[in-house]
Formats: sequence, structure tokens, C-alpha cells
Amino acid sequence: MNHKSVFRAIAALAMACMGFTVAVHADETCNSPYIAKLIKGQEDYVYVWTLGVEGLGDGSDKLVTVDVNPKSKSYGKVLHSLSTGARAEAHHMGFTDDRRHIWAGGLSENRIWVFDIATDPAKPKLVRTIGDLGDKSGYLGPHTYYALPGRMFVQALSNTKDKGGVTGMALYNNKGKHLGSYAMPTEGGGDGYGYDLAVNPKKNVMLTSSFTGYANYMRPLGELIKDGEAMKKFGNTMVLWDLKAIKPTKMLAVPGAPLEIRWSLNPKDNWAITATALTSKLWLVKQDAKGEWIAKEVGTIGDPSKIPLPVDISITRDGKGLWVNTFMDGKTRYFDLSNPEAPKQTYEKLTGKQVNMISQSWDGKRVYITSSLLANWDKGGADNEQFLRGFAWDGKELAQKFEVDFTKEKLGRAHHMKLGSKALRSAAAGG
Repeated sequence: MNHKSVFRAIAALAMACMGFTVAVHADETCNSPYIAKLIKGQEDYVYVWTLGVEGLGDGSDKLVTVDVNPKSKSYGKVLHSLSTGARAEAHHMGFTDDRRHIWAGGLSENRIWVFDIATDPAKPKLVRTIGDLGDKSGYLGPHTYYALPGRMFVQALSNTKDKGGVTGMALYNNKGKHLGSYAMPTEGGGDGYGYDLAVNPKKNVMLTSSFTGYANYMRPLGELIKDGEAMKKFGNTMVLWDLKAIKPTKMLAVPGAPLEIRWSLNPKDNWAITATALTSKLWLVKQDAKGEWIAKEVGTIGDPSKIPLPVDISITRDGKGLWVNTFMDGKTRYFDLSNPEAPKQTYEKLTGKQVNMISQSWDGKRVYITSSLLANWDKGGADNEQFLRGFAWDGKELAQKFEVDFTKEKLGRAHHMKLGSKALRSAAAGG
């Protein structure tokens, strides 16, 4: 499918259903607040969770380590590639609270791969595979991995019964033992769909957003948009939860499909922001004057009529800036969030023919971008760029410093990123 045909497909999809979104999550400013070790100086590595491509290298999903320290002789080069031996639509990953392990998974099945990144941060080791998500919970397609003290919340996108969008969350301890399952609400305005989750501990609040099920996200895009019934099966809600009780307390209508959820890290703030794929809007979730949590549309991303398709966001550590990537036009935009009630775009740059994930360093001086969305939804031909690109940001301009061509390196489709450091090396990280 070429660029123009993909664009027409997306436009048709948008008109067919205002609940469509795309899968995207995380960087140093967007980790769980329970993760004890943040990299506040220069990171040494970017770990890239990569979708395998049949006929390219070994064809399997893999965790790729790239050297991103400008002082290194191997700066901008691949240091290590660890194959899973499977192709499972590799998507997202997350650190355990002690930052010794990365949990990663794919959207096409229920396996979760656990990598030791503490023994040798440059060369992760696969130390465990968790395969009981479906059996224990009935959920399919693990998407978000969110650390709690000694535990990991796993938000799924689908279910094993009909592979639809009604799903839930599974809770594990850090050793991989299943502790419980929590269904996404289907009453009181809930649609049962899941996508991302993020918590605000001081308010005892967890927010979740919504997407669609395996039956939709694993289909070729051109085929999917012709199925009218399938196009009705997308979520349009965010759910507010009591964090300690893990119980839903309020449903929030957020039309246009909410994506990643980012709480402001400013201690004075108690709000979160998200972006909607189809309507290209920014939404704020906050408490009103009466203390009630509300969702409020506060900004526009690009020209919604052209369906730029916002796919990932990254908030600055002071809560005053937001990066937004839009897949279809290949642009990266920066919004001033000094007034979160009225975000203002102050910068944009064409950073690829297709762009998806965006991650930034804690100090905001370095920005990393990858290209792949979903195997069946990425662009075709010359527009099917697959890369990790590193940029320097001086507050005025993004300057590209390096690129790793994942197709040329026979690695696959570059999707999610996490940052690593030599300083985080520690013993006894194995099982």
C-alpha cells in the first residue's frame, strides 16, 4: 500500500468510525512514579523493541541495544540484538520498579518476555517468558506494562474468547506470578476497552484509555475499513479508578480515541493530558472547582481534516511542554503547556516519512524517534522507513545526530524505546 492509498484508507476509516486509534508509550519522563532509578544525566543506551519481518534477518522480534552516548566510539551504532525466536507483533515494554528488568510483549499473542538489563546494561539477557496471561485472565495482546511496588500491571487490548475489544488488566509480581485480573468496566458508560494506564499516587487515582481488539488491529488496514460492523468496535472512553482498591469510579467520554496518558510531573499539578487519533485533539483530565474529575478538550494537533494521526506524546519533566508525533504526515510538534487549559504549538519538523514513538531524556536535550506503528498498518514502498533517529533539542530546533536504518541492518520494524545507562549495572539481577 503506497502513501496516497494509506492516506485515503485512513481518511475513509476516520469517516467510518470516530473510535479508531493506533497503538503507541514511554520515555524517561513518562515512567511509572514507582521506578526508583531515573537517568537524569546522559543516557548510554536506547533499547528498541522491534517487530520481526519475514525474510529479514532471522524474522523474529528482538530487543536491540543502540549506543546513544555522543562520547562513545560506537555512538549511533547497534551494540547488541537479542532475538525472541518468535514473531508476535512486538509492541510495548516497561521497567520493573527496581529497573533491573524490562517486560515486553506482542499484540498477537499472550507471551511476555522478561529481560535482565542490570547484569550487563549493554547486553540484555532473556531470563523468563510468562505465558499464562490468557489462561489466568482471559485477556489477549498485552500492551502497557506499568510498575507498582514489587508488581507489574499489564493492560491488555483484547480477549481470548472472541478476540474483540472487551478486555482488562492483569497484575503480576516481579517474579512473574499472576496475582489478579481486573475487567475494564462495561456499565455506566464504560465500553470495556483498554489501551494505556497511568497513575497519580498522591490523588489515589489511575487513568485508563481505550482502543480495539485483536480482530481489528491485526487485520490489514484496507480490509478493515471495508467492514462496517468491525468499524463500530473501537473505544471512546477513559476510566478513572480508585488506585488502592483497583475499582473504577468514573467514566469519561473522550471522543476521537484517547492514546497515551501523561500525568504532569510538576508537584503542584494534578492533571493528565492525552491525544485523540481521529480528531487530532489534546484532552486534559483534571479536577474542577468542586473536586470532580473531568475530561476537557483543550487543543488541536495539525489539520484534523487531513487526518495527521497523532500516535505518541511525551511530556517534559516540568509539565510545561509536550512533544507530539503524527504518523501520516511524518511530523514532530512541540506544544507549550504553560497553560494546560490552552496548549500552543510553537514548533514542528518533518522527522520521517512515517513516525511513531517519541522519547526524550530527563533534561529534555535529547529526543529519540522510531518509525513503526503496526505491521499491517505501516506504509509501503519508499515510505516504509524503519529507523531510530536521535536528535538534539536546544529549545529552538531539533537537529538530527544519528540514524540506525533497521531495514538495512536486517533488524525489522523499530517500535518502542526505553533508555539505559552503564551506571544502572547491578548484581543479582538474574531471575
